[in-house]
Amino acid sequence: QVQLVESGGGLVQAGGSLRLSCATSGGTFSSRAMGWFRQAPGKEREFVAAINWTGSRTYYADSVKGRFTISRDNTKKTVYLQMTSLKPEDTAVYYCASRWMVISTLAHEYEYWGQGTQVTVSS
Repeated sequence: QVQLVESGGGLVQAGGSLRLSCATSGGTFSSRAMGWFRQAPGKEREFVAAINWTGSRTYYADSVKGRFTISRDNTKKTVYLQMTSLKPEDTAVYYCASRWMVISTLAHEYEYWGQGTQVTVSS
């Protein structure tokens, strides 16, 4: 059983930065692609970023491209989301998710999910 625990969320002013972490346990982290999704109140969960099992490929939603960076440390079994130039519209609960090897932007293709961490960006 794979378990995911997000951390690093909080309240930040517009233009600020945060780094989210997602620590994993169970399973073989180095064989799993990791994704970040977010869900704002009253909205559907949306794809933010993903990284493949080796870290050689990344993919971003257009809304965060150039501002967010996803990375992973297989020795620490942790994936990160560095968020810069934050905007009020980035306010959401951010979730990390895990699937087998290959990047996907589709939430239903991820097998395991964390509990989420709140990010609030004030204007």
